[in-house]
Amino acid sequence: MSDTDATVTALLAELGDTWETVEKITAARERLIADLPGWRLPAAYGIAVIDADDTVAFARANIGVHPLPAVVMATILGHGTESAAYLVDATALDQAIRLLAPAEACTAYEHPNLATWREVRKALDTGATAVAVFLADLDYTGDDPVVLALQGLAVTG
Repeated sequence: MSDTDATVTALLAELGDTWETVEKITAARERLIADLPGWRLPAAYGIAVIDADDTVAFARANIGVHPLPAVVMATILGHGTESAAYLVDATALDQAIRLLAPAEACTAYEHPNLATWREVRKALDTGATAVAVFLADLDYTGDDPVVLALQGLAVTG
């Protein structure tokens, strides 16, 4: 069992395997944030698939919304507060899905990120490349092309 698997198992043992209320989702989110010093919701984040021609296609981009999936992915990837893109393999995506899945029990919310992550996970089985992207703020001046692609989406809305 990897360290991340052990972390996910411990968190689910602590938080439970179903978060059927808004309050339980809030508690889970706050618990995850507590383990990420200085963490804040990025201006935008998402998951993209990169094709053989290096074309970036966002399967899901969130602009200032849905903090739980953002902190779940940050937990799995060890993401801090900066803008960054991370290659996501099947193992990491499985861990993220496993950690976010208890939120499905809450019918007060739709769960578009979880559904997208599951679709991207299937694409990984066919050889796709997935990237998780975090844009700390809209004024990003770096040169990472995947972060810039998300910035473009965030700015144009």
